[in-house]
Amino acid sequence: MKKKIFCTAFVLAFLSASSAFSQTPKSEEKILIAYYSLRNGNTRIAAEHIQKNVGGDIFRIETVQSYPSEYRAVTAQAKKEFDTGAWPDLKTQVKNFENYNVIYLGSPNWWGTIAPAVMRFLSTYDFSGKTIIPFITHEGSRMGQSEADIKKLAPKAELLPGIAIRGRSVNDAGADVENWLRKIGKLK
Repeated sequence: MKKKIFCTAFVLAFLSASSAFSQTPKSEEKILIAYYSLRNGNTRIAAEHIQKNVGGDIFRIETVQSYPSEYRAVTAQAKKEFDTGAWPDLKTQVKNFENYNVIYLGSPNWWGTIAPAVMRFLSTYDFSGKTIIPFITHEGSRMGQSEADIKKLAPKAELLPGIAIRGRSVNDAGADVENWLRKIGKLK
C-alpha cells in the first residue's frame, strides 16, 4: 500500500512540475514560420530548416517598396527607418493569423536588432496568448537586442529562446537548428 501511495505521489509531483514548463501540446500547435529575408535568402533558408523539423506554414514578410540593391544604400535606408520609426508597409497579410498559436519569427540582424519590416509585422497583429520563437541570421552580431525588441513589440506573447545563425553558414545549419529545437522542446 505504501508503495502505491508513493508511486501515485511521485507521478502527481512529476506531472505538477512538468506542467510548469509545459506549453501547448505539439498536436495542438498551429505553426506559422514568418520571416523577412533580403536578396541572398539566408533567413529564408533558416526558415526552411525549421519547417523541415516542425512542419507548419511559411509566410514571407515582404515590403511594398523594395530596398535598394546596393548594400550601403540598404543600410542607410534601414538606419533612417530605425531612427524615425517609419517602418515599411507590408505587401501581404497572413490569412487567419488568429488560428496560429506558435510563430517562428525570422529576421536578419540589422543595426543590432530585427529588420524594420519585422517590426512592422509585429505591430500589425495581436500576439496575445501566442508563442514567438525568434531566429536571426547575422554576420557576427548574433541576436543583438532582437529578443528584447520583439518582447517590447509583442508584450502579451510568450517568447522562447531564439537561435542566431551566421548567414554564410546557413546552408550547413540544419544540425544546429535541430539541436536548438530539441533544447526548447519543439523538435518533432
